Amino acid sequence: MEHVTLRVEDRIATLSFARPDRLNAFTDTMEAELIEALDAIDADDEVRVVVLTGEGGAFCAGMDLSESSDAFTRWRTSPSAPEGTVFEVPGEELPMRRDGGGRVVLRLFDLDKPVIAAVNGPAVGVGATITLPCDVRLASERARFGFVFNRRGFVPESCSTWFLPRVVPMQTALEWVYTGRVFDADEALAKGLVRDVYAEDELLPAAYALAREIADNTAPVSTALARRMMWRMLGAEHPVVAHTAETIGLNLRGVSRDARDGIAAFLEKRDPVFTDRVPADVPDVFASFPAPEFDPAALSVARTSESASPGTPPSPPSGPASAR
Repeated sequence: MEHVTLRVEDRIATLSFARPDRLNAFTDTMEAELIEALDAIDADDEVRVVVLTGEGGAFCAGMDLSESSDAFTRWRTSPSAPEGTVFEVPGEELPMRRDGGGRVVLRLFDLDKPVIAAVNGPAVGVGATITLPCDVRLASERARFGFVFNRRGFVPESCSTWFLPRVVPMQTALEWVYTGRVFDADEALAKGLVRDVYAEDELLPAAYALAREIADNTAPVSTALARRMMWRMLGAEHPVVAHTAETIGLNLRGVSRDARDGIAAFLEKRDPVFTDRVPADVPDVFASFPAPEFDPAALSVARTSESASPGTPPSPPSGPASAR
């Protein structure tokens, strides 16, 4: 990998942005490598917890805008765009492209392992929004956050209009997005964006201590299910969705090898030995509530809805513009 690093040690995966000379600015390569790394983490049943951080003095300074003011033209036509993310849309001179940060955030959302963000420095633009699907955010005193999109003339991305108002109160989310100002770790702590702020040299030890507590004491399948259930319930229309998922999970996990040994260990006053594995032993508790998928046909709506006759569906994109 060129722009990220992945290290697994004693059941904890450390996933790092690795362009320290460019403040870990986000690239096409980073997008693809992050998803590749997250796929590998999910497939490795030895990994219990993930720590996400940045190399050098920054977490992630956002999209790399250093080459030109035409950065988004270059992005939409980039020959290094991941395959299947670029679409020809009627009425558009340039191909349209899926938001790369959004693809990474959706993969983080679907991950079966808890993710702890250790924000070691500036986290701006996609560098800020990519932390939102992480389960716990810790920050160093040097961390800075900025949802700066309005100051650059574009819009929030990486699914942040869904996540941010669920992480902090709506008025806080709106203030940060409307103003686009960069704020420090103390404000992030006061408003609930991060759980704690640490001295620079104490950040990673604190992240690993939390990861260690999860890895050493909990059943990985139960943790995976709890993660799925808690995050998915944020968008549920009624508590009966939670009741259904929890009923399925309780029945299936209650008679599992892990539950039997967990109960026995409690009675015998010893540490449990959890042998069920992720993903092999994770039941689908949401079979009746399938998640929606990205639909490329939606990309054509903005250009065709005004001219189309009432009730006429828009022409779909022609598919990936090329094998990019």
